[in-house]
Amino acid sequence: MRSVLFRRLAWFAVVLVFGVILLGAYTRLSHAGLGCPDWPGCYGEVTWPKHDADIAAANALHPDRPVEVHKAWKEMVHRYFAGLLMLTTFVLAALAVRNRKDIVQPWRAVMFAAFFILFQAALGMWTVTWKLKPIVVMGHLLGGLATMAMLAWTAMRASGVHGGATIKRATLVVALVLVSIQIALGGWTSANYAAFACAMDYPTCLQQWWPQADFREAFVLWRGIGVDYEGGVLDGPARTAIHLTHRWFAVLVAGHVLMVALKAMRQPATRNFGRAIGALLVLQILLGIANVKFGLPLWVATAHNGIAAALLFSLVALLARTTPAPR
Repeated sequence: MRSVLFRRLAWFAVVLVFGVILLGAYTRLSHAGLGCPDWPGCYGEVTWPKHDADIAAANALHPDRPVEVHKAWKEMVHRYFAGLLMLTTFVLAALAVRNRKDIVQPWRAVMFAAFFILFQAALGMWTVTWKLKPIVVMGHLLGGLATMAMLAWTAMRASGVHGGATIKRATLVVALVLVSIQIALGGWTSANYAAFACAMDYPTCLQQWWPQADFREAFVLWRGIGVDYEGGVLDGPARTAIHLTHRWFAVLVAGHVLMVALKAMRQPATRNFGRAIGALLVLQILLGIANVKFGLPLWVATAHNGIAAALLFSLVALLARTTPAPR
């Protein structure tokens, strides 16, 4: 009975973290990351200012950041779901400690997720208080995906997903690392407002195969505290360099992940995993191209983040399928 509760709660946490990732992407891409200039409340409230009197009081409190209700509610809904995820992870960790002698029930990954999610909350706070600092925004995205990976591993191991595949684990680990780097580059592109750097031009950029690009300035990770990064601070060539790096690295990632998918499809035990990874890879490439060609439509850009998370999940699932059962 305890193992059933643990397994169900673990899968609920996986669904919840996936929702938090999508909400975070939607909030960021709709330029609502500073919809609330304070943390954890919003203009000093538990929810967000809705009535005229509340909005006037909030504007007086933060004259440099007038209330935009359509942004504030998005930011707060994201925080509510993140808070529920934190609570769920802590309960799951408590159950793991309680039943840690049960060899079937995993506990290390969920315990690490519980500690890690506290750091993730700090990144969420710094995202606001440091005014969308790119390294923090990118770290917050990666932290959400790392939390999802740990919770997914916990849920799959608790569900008996193990063994049966002969794909080398090192090959899968490389795939996970490459996908994670590509996601980081995507986060860096978004945080520096470089998605439009090529002006809806694909496969060339600014009608050139090698446009002017400033790679030195593009990847300066720390520029001090106090700068407002909303809208970006880099010039055109630096943003172009970021955009091109994200594109070029995608070719390397796609090649390796496609190889993994084909290897998985050759084995009956992992055929469906391979099909899922291959389908998600193709869809992700198409969404990336659509982002450029159609000027970053909100639903396409949000889906691009969601499919990245789903691809990472599928690779973690395949890794679990290649790992022997605990003894």
